[in-house]
Amino acid sequence: MPRPKTHDDALRGRLLERAGELLSTEGPGALSLRRLAADVNTSTTAVYSLFGGKPALLNAVYEEAFRRFGERIATVPQTDDPVEDLVQIGLAYRESALADPQFYLVMFSKVVPNFEPSDETKEAAVQTFLPVVRDVGRAVESGVFTREPPPEQIALAMWGTVHGLVSLELNGNLPPGVEIAPVYERALRAQADGWRVA
Repeated sequence: MPRPKTHDDALRGRLLERAGELLSTEGPGALSLRRLAADVNTSTTAVYSLFGGKPALLNAVYEEAFRRFGERIATVPQTDDPVEDLVQIGLAYRESALADPQFYLVMFSKVVPNFEPSDETKEAAVQTFLPVVRDVGRAVESGVFTREPPPEQIALAMWGTVHGLVSLELNGNLPPGVEIAPVYERALRAQADGWRVA
């Protein structure tokens, strides 16, 4: 009978969650393999067994963050209305950020100076932006959105609006008494309407 696997996917997931929390709330100085192992009630041997060391752990955190994010974006169905699809992607973006705030900072900032994720992980990150470019392109081709500037620039402007609002919300940087949730979708629709052909 084979020995039970003690360093399993569940432990890996807990380690990635905690690593993301430490990075996003206390910074890279807080992420030692010893502390991470203690926080998750395991050994540093388990961390090394699962990740091989700190650089690989950091890459795995980055990879997991974009994997989850990409999965949520991918759940948005593609319909005959590319503009509505873009709004729904924007809503999924916020839902993902609120569901996994411990990974949001890791995804979209240089939380660990001089760390560079692997080429494969960078490619996975780029893939999460492509549905926005695709649907902007569909809106342009169907004559709903203007042809200038190019679709990639429109997509970047829309992505930037969503990113800015979500970042302000998660980082607690909204003005006192101002809540973004009631106007978030309206802001997405206003941004989309700004690109419509007059």
